[in-house]
Amino acid sequence: MEIEKLQSYEDVVDSLRKKNRQKHLLFGNGFSIAYDAKIFSYNALSDFIEKSSNELLKELFKVINTENFELIMKQLDNFIYIAQVFSTDNELVTKIQEASKTLKDSLIEAIKTLHPEHVFEIPKEKCESCFGFLREYLENKGNIFSTNYDLLLYWVLMRNNTDFAIDGFGRELENPEEIIIGEEPEFSDELIWGKHKKEQTIFYLHGTLPIFDTGIDIIKEQYDSQHYLLEKINSRMANKEYPIFVTAGGAKEKLNNIMHNKYLSHCYEQLSTIEGSLIVFGFNFGEYDTHIIDAINRACHYGKRTGNKLHSIYIGVYSDEDLKHIESIENKFMCKVNKYNARTAKIW
Repeated sequence: MEIEKLQSYEDVVDSLRKKNRQKHLLFGNGFSIAYDAKIFSYNALSDFIEKSSNELLKELFKVINTENFELIMKQLDNFIYIAQVFSTDNELVTKIQEASKTLKDSLIEAIKTLHPEHVFEIPKEKCESCFGFLREYLENKGNIFSTNYDLLLYWVLMRNNTDFAIDGFGRELENPEEIIIGEEPEFSDELIWGKHKKEQTIFYLHGTLPIFDTGIDIIKEQYDSQHYLLEKINSRMANKEYPIFVTAGGAKEKLNNIMHNKYLSHCYEQLSTIEGSLIVFGFNFGEYDTHIIDAINRACHYGKRTGNKLHSIYIGVYSDEDLKHIESIENKFMCKVNKYNARTAKIW
């Protein structure tokens, strides 16, 4: 089958509407590439590294001969394991570990630096168009799952107010045990995750730029009239505070990172229990994404006795090559897999 002969995105949505089927959205880097490929592609990230002053990173890209960050990080993890087993040179292991950390830090730095400076750089018509795309899920009891690190989703939802986009963050009471009747209670200055997690509809499966783990709380940096969001993120990073990012190479390592963070593990568990149908855009289920397939398969079994389970998945493909790839992995899913032409989805 050729991609042109596949059903369109609107066909998928119309079909699920007629079935009165609850639908959810999972998107990956293709969502951001659709906005601007010059900023959000792996090529843009690797070009950033190529132009950097870090000779170690540039040498790594040359030696491993790839533009894929995940592959390089996976290779470094493998080198660390091998060195620990076969080498008595502790200095070598330390050097590789430092290289791995430098690469992960550089990934965050690259995304932050290449990013549009502030929310109002996104043209109004693009912002409204994207919100219309997202609203189909949010206003019909659906959830949105993102594997992206960037701010595009955050900004679009901020520019278009809706009561249905709930990311789980809110202001907590400073001293709940010491509230005095008749006095105004004091709330935290920071947005802390957890207060609204039961109603949460927006999930960053691999973390994102504005979300930080303080060791006690998960907090979200917020835009205000005095400071751009990226300025505030820069300030935190200058103080050696880093956003929650799942930067591991392999799926097993990614899942390990997810399960050791209370915010990420909650997001992953929610993906594992969705019902109805899942529409996927800009996410190709590569070899390092099997943990996402595992979560989807858990959802296929969740509520099986009552019928409240994930019945089907609709995966958008951009090319005949993408189509062949999805056809080659269809048997890994435990629910019905459908394909649609991702080029017909009007997002931006």
